[in-house]
Amino acid sequence: LGIPFSDPVADGIIIQKANLRALSSGITLKKCFEMLSIIRNRYPILPIGLLTYANIIFNKGVEKFYIECSHISIDSVLIADLPIEESKYFYKISISQNINPVFICPPDANENLIREIALSSKGYIYLLSRSGVTGINKYKEKSLKSVIKQLKKYNSAPIIQGFGISNELQIKKSLLSGASGVICGSVIIKVIEHDLSNLEKMFLNLINLVKILKNATK
Repeated sequence: LGIPFSDPVADGIIIQKANLRALSSGITLKKCFEMLSIIRNRYPILPIGLLTYANIIFNKGVEKFYIECSHISIDSVLIADLPIEESKYFYKISISQNINPVFICPPDANENLIREIALSSKGYIYLLSRSGVTGINKYKEKSLKSVIKQLKKYNSAPIIQGFGISNELQIKKSLLSGASGVICGSVIIKVIEHDLSNLEKMFLNLINLVKILKNATK
């Protein structure tokens, strides 16, 4: 689940617009935590991972942010604009609150970076399909088998591939390369954007899309 932010530098236009819609409707971090609490109470064993940006956490106060996440039993936090080299303070507090710190692995990571990510990322690793930002635009197909193999060499957490994955073929290729799962954000948010004025149609189209994407993993 993403926390809306005014400058989502890792995201493409679809998710950028979703952030702006949320902020213009009056969403705040406090309201996000209130919603998360409702979700957690309704689904006590559902894994919940957050994707956010460092500025949001700094503004709240790093310790306060993770303590509140802990109170709601958030499972993991991924900070999209935080390089692993600058993550020690966040990492220490995250671990102290029993929250999995998640790191992004770029497709061109060298051996040292792969090792550091594999040993530090808990819960899962977010493996990028390509460089750039999120989106459903076509990306140049590149085998990630070597990167996945190197991550697993260090007994890494499950590897989840994202960025540009929006159809069944891409999902199947990702899993065949050794990934444990995929992230399909922009293609889902695009449905929400398209049907904002018709909630019944939106939910129906979301259900149908998610079923198609999920079936591709079987």
